[in-house]
Amino acid sequence: MFEGLNTPRLVLDADRVERNAARMRVRCGELGVTLRPHVKTAKSTDVARIAADGEQGPITVSTLAEAEHFAAAGWRDILYTTAIAPAKLARADRIQREHGARLLFVLDDREAAAMIGKEAAALGACFGILIEVDCGEHRSGVEPESEELLAIADTIGACAPHLELMGVMSHAGHSYAFDDRAAIAALAEVERHAAVASAELLRSRGYPCPIVSVGSTPTALFADHLSGVTEVRAGIYLFWDLAQLSRGICAQDDLAVSVLATVIGHQRHGPSLILDAGALALSKDVGANRFMPEAGYGLVCDADTLAPYGTLAVTVVHQEHGNVPVPDESWFARLPIGSVVRILPNHACLTCAAYVSYDVLRAGEAVGQWPRTGGW
Repeated sequence: MFEGLNTPRLVLDADRVERNAARMRVRCGELGVTLRPHVKTAKSTDVARIAADGEQGPITVSTLAEAEHFAAAGWRDILYTTAIAPAKLARADRIQREHGARLLFVLDDREAAAMIGKEAAALGACFGILIEVDCGEHRSGVEPESEELLAIADTIGACAPHLELMGVMSHAGHSYAFDDRAAIAALAEVERHAAVASAELLRSRGYPCPIVSVGSTPTALFADHLSGVTEVRAGIYLFWDLAQLSRGICAQDDLAVSVLATVIGHQRHGPSLILDAGALALSKDVGANRFMPEAGYGLVCDADTLAPYGTLAVTVVHQEHGNVPVPDESWFARLPIGSVVRILPNHACLTCAAYVSYDVLRAGEAVGQWPRTGGW
């Protein structure tokens, strides 16, 4: 199936993506919330349509390149979850005007709100705003239920009609620190409460807050309930990876993305296989290794079946070389130079970022390619 192809390349099992997407839609239905899929990993309109069962509903992005790509393809409700810089607003305004999309931005600082409001006014633009509240990760976000939260809201309100406060959002990215479902469920409640309580405080001061947004794939899956939340942002569930598998969040047959690589050498001082997939093709993220030390930079699998070759893993990466230690030299006959393997990535978000397209499989057969966007 993969003979004669230039490698490395990104392989996507569309059947698995569809199954993964359906599970999350059912889960969000059970929780009574809207699903706003995060497309930063997929960066693909084909995958985004699967996520929403063929619809073009609300989505989450991390770059303006993604926002522009999806707006041009017909998506109209786009949340950009990285705090926006004033210099980016002209491009954002153009995206809205040219494509009829509504962009929502995130703020967590009064000074930033004032700067964004001033620039939006100069452009004659209008943007929806969510205030990010910190639920414990301490990456970004304002303290929930705080005076600073109210001050940011007031600054946004003073910038009307160019800024419109639409609600709050939180992100429990620190859920990836756990491999215990009870601990993740407890964190999901912290995330939920931070967002809901902050929205309630803002409403008590006259701000409607129609959007209360939370999200990480683990907390969405294991939350006991999401009372008061209106939407969930999640993304890695579409593809999964070893980081999620290592934490018990998914099963191995849920993993939908892999890297096709060629054996380009046999290193007898080891011994090891040398692949043409190194740091650029796989990324140098080893987040799975906390709970799965044997994962390395990715597990090496049969190219056709995706069955792992025992415990073989890429353990060393250079820019274009991947080193796979083998128990003995019998593996050189089993995987001769020129043979191909597939690698299950440690962290799919970073691995996928290196590629411009997917080679798509259905029922185990190659059916074509799907393009991806990239850049910022």
